Amino acid sequence: MKKKIVCGTLVAVLAASMLFGCSGSSAASSGAEGQTAEAAQTESDDKLKVSLLVTGSFGDKAFNDSAQAGMEKLQADMGDKVEVQMIEMGNDKTKFEGSLLDASDSDADVIIVGTWDMKEILENVAQEYPDKKYIIFDTDVDYTLGDLSNVYSMSYKQNEAAFLAGVLAASVTSSDMEYANEDAVIGFVGAKDTAAVINDSAVGFIEGAQFINPDIKVLVSYVGSYVDSAMAKELALTQYSSGADCVFVAAGPASVGVIEAAAESQKYVIGVDSDQALAYEGQPEANYIISSAIKGVGDSLYNSIERDLAGELPYGEYEILGLADGAVGLADNEIYQTVVPEDIRNTVNDAKDKILAGEVTVDSAYGMDEATLDGIISSAQ
Repeated sequence: MKKKIVCGTLVAVLAASMLFGCSGSSAASSGAEGQTAEAAQTESDDKLKVSLLVTGSFGDKAFNDSAQAGMEKLQADMGDKVEVQMIEMGNDKTKFEGSLLDASDSDADVIIVGTWDMKEILENVAQEYPDKKYIIFDTDVDYTLGDLSNVYSMSYKQNEAAFLAGVLAASVTSSDMEYANEDAVIGFVGAKDTAAVINDSAVGFIEGAQFINPDIKVLVSYVGSYVDSAMAKELALTQYSSGADCVFVAAGPASVGVIEAAAESQKYVIGVDSDQALAYEGQPEANYIISSAIKGVGDSLYNSIERDLAGELPYGEYEILGLADGAVGLADNEIYQTVVPEDIRNTVNDAKDKILAGEVTVDSAYGMDEATLDGIISSAQ
């Protein structure tokens, strides 16, 4: 009887020991997992949270894709310091404000938006969230409207890149390149004639072409939209059939229509915003895209966040970035190097050097009155 009691007691003690042992082990494990989760959360909290909101969508082979590439590079290079989120807002403008408000209510530290579509919306929303920081690209905000000291604005001297595109096109049309004809006629297809950013490209392009040949003819057409690629294609086909052998397009996502027209017409096209030949790499269209007037949107966003991390980004101010900042220029890729003759490439480089040296000043459509703009366009007709 005693033996049974002792054995029973021993079993109970061992069971209790095992129970408490397991319980202790479980608590320790739980504590370790909790500490790991807490450490991960702390690490995430320490990162600068950046949200990019784009009008339209990615895959436009132009503006938005450049912005996306900049954010991806940021995440790859500075993932230990930055956490990136990218949001497509679509084309319904009535939803843009709601998307920006949602982002402002999130844990994002810096919110990036772009283009004039977001200008007025940001001017209102930014004042409601003084603890958030905002970056707007390709336009500025009106800092006199209130306290917008939390907004950094930047745009680009697309007129300088367009000037180089004009130099290139005017040189190509008088060359013996395969798809050039004898007529000194080139073309420009823009998105909207009411958009200063588009007219800035038109002015630069015409002045660059006239820098090479004062008597050159520049056909100018406007799509009336940033997304109507069918209309852009129709306008470009008309220009090609009217004698243009090189067309410069500045029409955002609608630019794909002009590129299609170039391929069908077997004529040259100069793309816009990003290196569009790379976007069409491996496709027949790429052979006709001799270069692109680049806006380094992605690079400028990358640099802005880098400056923010260093405490050097001037919130409350507006900056215009150009050739001297490495923010605009012509795409220099394999097609450009192989299709465009060396003497033409040297001519383009000489023009670039003259702009950088201050020997050539490119007019801008920003602040230009309508009569002056019309005069520049008419001078090339």
